[in-house]
Amino acid sequence: MAEASVPLARTRIHRALSRPNLLMGADRELVLLTGLAAVILTFVVLTWFSALLGIAIWIAVIGALRMMAKADPMMRQIYLRHVSYRASYRPTSSPWRRY
Repeated sequence: MAEASVPLARTRIHRALSRPNLLMGADRELVLLTGLAAVILTFVVLTWFSALLGIAIWIAVIGALRMMAKADPMMRQIYLRHVSYRASYRPTSSPWRRY
């Protein structure tokens, strides 16, 4: 007896839901934090030199953040998760096992 073929159900996944959250080609939070630091440097010191230094630092850091995002857009989250891991884990079946 021949089986009837049933077409597979297709679900659209919108690009906006699966793309990384980038601003100016780099991680959004890091770009905003860098901009805030540059603005604070500029307005706390209030000299032309500090304004030029703040802009130069911001441009350099944005370039580095864009290179980082081009390599892996989720690199910040991966690094934060990596830091939370311990150096070694005991070979036990459960964290609640008595030793």
